[in-house]
Amino acid sequence: MSWNFSQSSIYKFYKIHQRKIFGGAAFLLLALFFLVGYRVFDYVQKPDLEVSFFDVWQGDSIFVESKDGTQILIDGGPPNRILPNLGSRMSFFDRFIDVVVLTHPHADHVSGLIEVLGRYNIGMIIESGVDYHTAEAKIFESLVAEKKLKKVTVDHPINLNFANGAVLKFIYPEESFVGMTLKNVHDSALVGELDFEDKKILFMSDAEKNLEKRLVEEGRVGDVDVLKTGHHGSKTSSNDFFLRVTKPEYAIISSGARNRYGHPAQEVLSRLASAGAQIFRTDLDGTITLEIRNGSLIWK
Repeated sequence: MSWNFSQSSIYKFYKIHQRKIFGGAAFLLLALFFLVGYRVFDYVQKPDLEVSFFDVWQGDSIFVESKDGTQILIDGGPPNRILPNLGSRMSFFDRFIDVVVLTHPHADHVSGLIEVLGRYNIGMIIESGVDYHTAEAKIFESLVAEKKLKKVTVDHPINLNFANGAVLKFIYPEESFVGMTLKNVHDSALVGELDFEDKKILFMSDAEKNLEKRLVEEGRVGDVDVLKTGHHGSKTSSNDFFLRVTKPEYAIISSGARNRYGHPAQEVLSRLASAGAQIFRTDLDGTITLEIRNGSLIWK
């Protein structure tokens, strides 16, 4: 078979080909325009800072994201809970989390982080380094080593600075727990305070009465807007002397519905109410999201 083209047919073919090229280019430019427009719109709509207290049943997991996309995950809760929660906050193609924080290596805080390390790329790990001989803790540490992730152990105050001026301050511990085995691993729990403009959010992990007393006596805590209560609302946490100093307007309790520990304890609910705090509970409210926009707290 031979191909025979007249000059006019070649011209027509060229024009058709040319239209296809320009048509394709126009489509790509239009798609790019809409993509850029969407990203700009998305950026404008985003709050200055968003904090999500995930409903991971009986455990803790908190996700912090700034308007520029910086993301910090504090704890991962128990197994099979964290990934759907992250999927509700992160886009499908977003596979990078800037910082992952393990406050202490109990299963209801570390198990979900094992799943996170298997799914996402992580910029940095922050932990206390306390020694805890459980399968979950060992798997987590082996994954951190295997992936050669940068790891920072808190043994003095550390600040994580966001581009928008927000600061996540780790105010405890101030001594090294690396390699140590403690009778109560809650005494090694990282305590963090998120400051943005004039708003303060205090993350107490599973801190109990002894640690609360130490923080108060050493002057490390003061008046805050939001308190993420210690130890899932256990009666050993959120004591009156602590609430008199922190004076939270809002309190978050992360616990599972009908959990076998009876969290949150009725005495804790009474203490918080007496302190004037409005209470949010993941066992009743599901995931609790706090947005900070133009200096205002907006709950969702």
